[in-house]
Amino acid sequence: MATKRQPSSTAPVAESDEVFEMAAEIFRVMSAPMRLKIISSLCNGEKNVSELLAEIDTTQPNMSQHLNTLYQAGVLGKRREGVQIFYRIINDRVVTLCRAVCTQIAIEADLQ
Repeated sequence: MATKRQPSSTAPVAESDEVFEMAAEIFRVMSAPMRLKIISSLCNGEKNVSELLAEIDTTQPNMSQHLNTLYQAGVLGKRREGVQIFYRIINDRVVTLCRAVCTQIAIEADLQ
């Protein structure tokens, strides 16, 4: 008779299909370098599209497309002030993950 394996107290959080699907969606959203630049820029506070374009070299339509992707994924929030739309980070978990990955890559790049 087979025994059921008991999870250890040090086992990672439940590895269900739902968890993997959610993680894959976060990684999909963060898979574009442009989106990582936007997230990094917005770590310093909310900005409108013009302010983001002054910091990040891209076209306005491309910026808007990436902002919309991040907004639809629940990473960014937005508010309108007159004709300007201001974006801000509303999902701190994504920022934490982004910083961890980028920091590790930078450390490894310095070692080589």
